Amino acid sequence: MLPDLLERFSLNDPWTYLGLFLGVSLLMLWRLEAMLDHGLEGTALGTLIMPYCSGLGNLIFVAIMVARDGAPHEVLTNCLVNNVTNLTLVLGVPAVFWGLQVMAPGKPAAAGGPARKTARPARADGGGGTEGQLNRLSLLLTLVAGLFFTGAAWALGRDGRIDRTDGLLLIGLFLFWQCFQVFDVLKHNIRARVSFGFMFYVDALVVLVCAYLMYETIDWLVTWLSAQKTGFVSAANLGWLTGWLMVLPNAVLALYWGWKRRADVVYTSQVGDGHICIPLCLGLYALFKPLPVSVFFTTGLCILAGATVVHGLLLLLTGGLPRWAGAVLTLAYGWFVWQGLLA
Repeated sequence: MLPDLLERFSLNDPWTYLGLFLGVSLLMLWRLEAMLDHGLEGTALGTLIMPYCSGLGNLIFVAIMVARDGAPHEVLTNCLVNNVTNLTLVLGVPAVFWGLQVMAPGKPAAAGGPARKTARPARADGGGGTEGQLNRLSLLLTLVAGLFFTGAAWALGRDGRIDRTDGLLLIGLFLFWQCFQVFDVLKHNIRARVSFGFMFYVDALVVLVCAYLMYETIDWLVTWLSAQKTGFVSAANLGWLTGWLMVLPNAVLALYWGWKRRADVVYTSQVGDGHICIPLCLGLYALFKPLPVSVFFTTGLCILAGATVVHGLLLLLTGGLPRWAGAVLTLAYGWFVWQGLLA
């Protein structure tokens, strides 16, 4: 329906669909911020809601590749590019600009924007109180889960492929983690006497509409890319190009919440989005077609594991991601791209 409408106005071109994809993502961001006033705290928002919205493009890409019997290595590349970009470049750039300080004992909370009318806990950045400590513990748990998922994907792929049985196990691990997060949010809301208001469900409906529009835009862009046979922007680099495309909403989220000095949301949205790709996206595709494991996949998993450990250590030692560490992660991402595309 959307392609027919755009064709009527002679707007069926890649730039139009790219603009629509980004516009829908920004609409999601707007309604996600509103959810902070409708029963979700920052860490819960980043762990439960944002990953599905920012990772929705990856799930749609998997569905399209399954329907079209697409190449498995493109799905692997898409997932790896998404996760590595999130944990290095997308977290590193906001850290370089503003620093991602989840907890800094003895310092007052940093000003990050206009005060809200509704009561809300103090910002996580620069806060040394109980809220900052709880956010740090939650982030560490999320990072440990990501490290566990990465290790599980590596172990299951040691035989050279990830098959249907492996996919079921990866999906099961993801669902168990999500159940744990849901119960944790419900427990918090009971203690804080917070309930989901009517507008929470209105926002959920808006997200569903955005999901349909994202499907239409991604489907058109994948079709267009698959038809290109020469040049860098072509079917030969489908996994890389779609991986970067799916990261664009994540980058917008990270820059926006970094500017708002909400390091807790920046962290959990990116790490949680990684859980959507590994293990969920890999597991879903493996239900329909085995995924052959390559040297690039193993290298990518090693980078993911290393970046996760670095984030965890810095959270423990410094309470966040310092600017110098953000610069190092950004350079590490450059090395990853060089290894994957140029080496």
